Amino acid sequence: MDPRSIPDDIAEIGRSLLRFVAQEVEPLERANAELLASERTIYDASGRFVPEVLGLRAEVRKRSAAAGFYTMFGPEELGGGGLGPVAAVYLNALLSEATGPGRVLVHPVVIPSPFTNGLSPILTALQPPLRDRYLGALADGSRTLCFALSEPDAGSDVFAMKSRAVRDGDDWVLTGTKQWITNGPYADHVMVFAVTDPELAAARKGGVTGFLVSTDQPGFSVVSTIPTMGHLGAEIGILSFDGVRIPNDHRLGAVGDGMTVALQGVNLGRLGLSATCIGLARWALTQALDYAATRKTFGTAIGNHQAVQALLADSALDIYSAETMLLDCARRLEHGDRALAELSMVKLHCTEAANRVFDRCMQVHGGMGLTNELRLEDGYRFTRSMGLP
Repeated sequence: MDPRSIPDDIAEIGRSLLRFVAQEVEPLERANAELLASERTIYDASGRFVPEVLGLRAEVRKRSAAAGFYTMFGPEELGGGGLGPVAAVYLNALLSEATGPGRVLVHPVVIPSPFTNGLSPILTALQPPLRDRYLGALADGSRTLCFALSEPDAGSDVFAMKSRAVRDGDDWVLTGTKQWITNGPYADHVMVFAVTDPELAAARKGGVTGFLVSTDQPGFSVVSTIPTMGHLGAEIGILSFDGVRIPNDHRLGAVGDGMTVALQGVNLGRLGLSATCIGLARWALTQALDYAATRKTFGTAIGNHQAVQALLADSALDIYSAETMLLDCARRLEHGDRALAELSMVKLHCTEAANRVFDRCMQVHGGMGLTNELRLEDGYRFTRSMGLP
């Protein structure tokens, strides 16, 4: 993404962010190269990160928080940097373009997703007395969050959720299962949403309430991780709430207003995810351009063959159109426009465009493009999975 289209102060943050990765993250990667070289050592037999990897990710989070990057998109009222949508698009894309896919100490550790971790905007719905209790450890990276909305039978149709929270004195009693929850197997706290008024929920007029739940609560358990597309482990998982008691003051917002609260994080998350995918696509195109300039067939670089040129040109077209949509949508949001339709279109276009780019760049590399060594296939799998609703 062209930094000339970005305010100077944001561009400078981007340069500092890349210096941070080079000075703080890459030495950790080199020192632990054997551990991080393969998913066979990154994950245990159950598909969860091994303790050593979790420790390294915690170290990166804390260093990023100390440097100001981990919380730079958090709302100012929570103590975050308050950077807006344009900054989020540029910085997420920049980080992904510079580092590429498959680096478990970078994504999404240095910059957390706004609806998964860190100082999520959803936490603005937390009652002020509880902010002092929880926000410090979330801001400094020592504790982590997850966002639990989706269920086995309720993905995009959230009002079909079966999780129920029933009032019992000063508490709520929560029962249900959540699935596809990013950071779910590892989080210290869950921002979870459940039906509190079945009639309103059935009429799609509300009836869903959000709660902040600590994962050491009796009745909470991680059922499993959910490895996808050939991976040996995962950040995502299935969570179970079996009669978990939640104090009423741990509500996120008003009773029945959970969907409004949840969308505060989901919409910004879609924007950052889209930017990540397009940054990765730019990384892939750079690899393909370099390879096309050096690999020779029939006495000339393959970049001189029209078929290869078409793959590269179509990839550049996809990236340019996606970046244009991204920035336009981010600027609309920055100016106060809800841009809900645009956000959905951006997420769809960017994830699919990035996946097409990775497919073409693998083709440019021929058989080498399929190998784990080049990381192109890793990016292909990531962008394909991000294209789901």
